[in-house]
Amino acid sequence: MANKETKKKKGWSRRKFLIRSSIGVGVVVGTGYFTRSIWRRYLAGIANTLEAPYQGTTTAPGLWFEITAQNQIILHSPKVEMGQGTFTGLAQIAADELEVNVSQVQVVHAETMSGNIDTFATGGSTSISSLWTPLREIAATMREMVKNEAAKQMGTTRENIKAGNGIVTDGNDSFTYGEIVARVAEWEEVDTPELKDISEYKFVGKPVARIDLNAKVKGDPIFGMDAEMPGMLYGAVLRPSMIDARLVSADTAKAEGMPGVVMVVKEEDFVGIIANSYYEAESAKNTIEAEWSANKTWQYQDIANMIKVGQGDPQTIQKSGSTSGLAQVEGLVSAEYTSPMGAHAQIEPNGAVAHVEADRATVIMSTQVIELTRKEIARRLDFDKSQVNIKPTYLGGGFGRRLHTPNAIQAAVMSKAVGKPVKSFFSRQEEFQNDTFRPPTHHVLQASLSEDGLIESMEHNLSSGDVALGSPMLPAIVGQVFGSDVGAWRGGMIQYSGIPNYKAVSWRVKLPFATSWWRSLGLLANTFAIESFMDELAIKAGKNPVEFRLAQIDGSDRGYRLKEVIKAAAEKAGYSDEVSNGRAMGFACSTDANTPCAQVAEVSIEKGQIKVHKVTCAMDPGLVVNPDQVRAQCEGSVIMGMSASMFEKMDVIDNQLKPTIYGAYKMARMKHAPKEIDVVLLQNADAPGAVGEPPLGPIGAAIANAVFRLTGQRLRDMPLKLA
Repeated sequence: MANKETKKKKGWSRRKFLIRSSIGVGVVVGTGYFTRSIWRRYLAGIANTLEAPYQGTTTAPGLWFEITAQNQIILHSPKVEMGQGTFTGLAQIAADELEVNVSQVQVVHAETMSGNIDTFATGGSTSISSLWTPLREIAATMREMVKNEAAKQMGTTRENIKAGNGIVTDGNDSFTYGEIVARVAEWEEVDTPELKDISEYKFVGKPVARIDLNAKVKGDPIFGMDAEMPGMLYGAVLRPSMIDARLVSADTAKAEGMPGVVMVVKEEDFVGIIANSYYEAESAKNTIEAEWSANKTWQYQDIANMIKVGQGDPQTIQKSGSTSGLAQVEGLVSAEYTSPMGAHAQIEPNGAVAHVEADRATVIMSTQVIELTRKEIARRLDFDKSQVNIKPTYLGGGFGRRLHTPNAIQAAVMSKAVGKPVKSFFSRQEEFQNDTFRPPTHHVLQASLSEDGLIESMEHNLSSGDVALGSPMLPAIVGQVFGSDVGAWRGGMIQYSGIPNYKAVSWRVKLPFATSWWRSLGLLANTFAIESFMDELAIKAGKNPVEFRLAQIDGSDRGYRLKEVIKAAAEKAGYSDEVSNGRAMGFACSTDANTPCAQVAEVSIEKGQIKVHKVTCAMDPGLVVNPDQVRAQCEGSVIMGMSASMFEKMDVIDNQLKPTIYGAYKMARMKHAPKEIDVVLLQNADAPGAVGEPPLGPIGAAIANAVFRLTGQRLRDMPLKLA
């Protein structure tokens, strides 16, 4: 249905990789041991530079759009809104091709019963970029279908029909889209028309107010925790309070006799209490006498000892030239860096409201994996997935935490057992204790410099627990194909492709607790290590760190875009190596999902603590749909990255995960936020790219590099603390 120009812009290589992935697997397996590492590096390189395309229907406008009698356009979004402003951007894109005003577009979450399902997820910074072409095509097709029907009703040809602001006219009569649609008995499909040139758009590229702002300011019940159903009961699930724990026994006799308890549900994988209120369910659960067993008594140092380069399974993910003999080079520069395990700590805990009837199940919840959740519930209930309707809500924070949703299964099982709707949510303590954590990491970097102060050879060895592997989102074969965790090494490849010889090696370690997706995956930790090391190398070479980086980048399109953000950030910040008035600047940059980003942090030391005064962020996400939305994402990423880099750390003491409450779990507060975050947006690509996660990469290294200039202390461990 797409025109030739659109097909070209979609990027054949991206589609070819996905469509032919099964062939690629066969090639990898068939080529044998001696070429396996070559293919794995090749696939890793592809995965490092591609963005996930939309994986849903693009041929049925009726699944996407409703036009009401009041001339409102309802867009059923296959992506969820978790605070990033996606719904506003989608409304802008749709409005421009539909020829309506943004104020006429209402964006809602598509329920699985609607059929408009993205089989991938909401994540990876792909909401706008992956829907950019499909949504424009579908909106343009819908517009032409309305014009076609208008021509029939007005007794003229479609060529005589003009559309604008949700009104069609033949020059004499005018009708709203709503009036035309109300008289349509059966729609006639039309070919997808030529898409508009970007210069013709009225809303794309402009700052438009958030369309969900009113509901959030008024406190409307739009989040998962707000969800209710008639006759609803409350469920509480017994969960472990320590890692590596296995339930041996659970005596529920006391719980069964507690006030308000309706039923105790015992399954092989969980024990649940169903009661008339949340308080009664939780109170009864707390009386259960449970016995847990662990393989050993774990301390955090045990975990840190496991995450060491040289332990676990290594896989070379990047290689150019030869780094053999690097360790024996005279004048070798080497350094080690670490990052701790961190929690998601999103405001809204996980949970769901489920109602299971004889032939169908309805689940209302905050989730990033709508289709996966539907499949898992259907499998557990022995339903066909068409019998399960997932009704997504706004998310009170996602960050990857809602890519794993067994809580929905538990709510559904309890509802089936009691025959009524059941609402079941984690407590705040349980949310911390049973998180799927950001794994700790360990990095070893080595490099040699030439006589003129450029890098001749460089190696990055990174060790991490799993991020993507082990997740229900990815089949086991992904690990077999790549040989390493594609999430753990995100941002871990060396982006300075002008270096003659470089190599990156990922070491995979299995940890005794759940680790998984966390916003930007491995980007923050990997960029902290690489960009701190680049600063050390620049100082060793006696070079300005900005000029030093620019000199290591090749002339490819990817290299050009990286150079441009580096120069833009340095120029906007007025970057200097000098300490002035007790403040210093630190520089860092990264490229994530084809979006390069550079940051300058201006830092001082106050009462022995690091104080960030200003952050300048230059980013090139390609075509910008809503500049305000993108700037807000940059600001949010900078603050979240600061929090993770300077404060956040989970501990393990005698198998207990600690802390398990806000306050004790240190995070950045308002007083820690820089007074200014200056965002510069470049647009050196003709389509939108990733936005939500790339700005998280550089901030930790930028702060640490500034601290070195102030104090002479090289901070190589997160969270960053002065000696």
